[in-house]
Amino acid sequence: MSYFNHHVFFCCNQRDDGRACCNNHGAQQLRDYAKQRVKELGLSGPGKARINQAGCLDRCEEGPVVVVYPEAVWYTYVDREDIDEIIEEHLRHGRVVERLRI
Repeated sequence: MSYFNHHVFFCCNQRDDGRACCNNHGAQQLRDYAKQRVKELGLSGPGKARINQAGCLDRCEEGPVVVVYPEAVWYTYVDREDIDEIIEEHLRHGRVVERLRI
């Protein structure tokens, strides 16, 4: 058994050359929100979920992006409601949110 049931990586890459990057879409703020929300719901910690930020995940043109392991499911999102849906459906109930999947 792995240490965490789910490991969630938010691309928080910031590019200065004008190319697409997730942080231009509020990735850092929404990652911070997800981390806090998962804690509030009692879904964080060993045997549960871990929310992390990552550098470039090389899918910024589809971004912002987040990937959930061990399933390796990639999502895009727009706002807190999308993050809430990923937390509730994927992390809590194990159901992939198809409408946000990339």
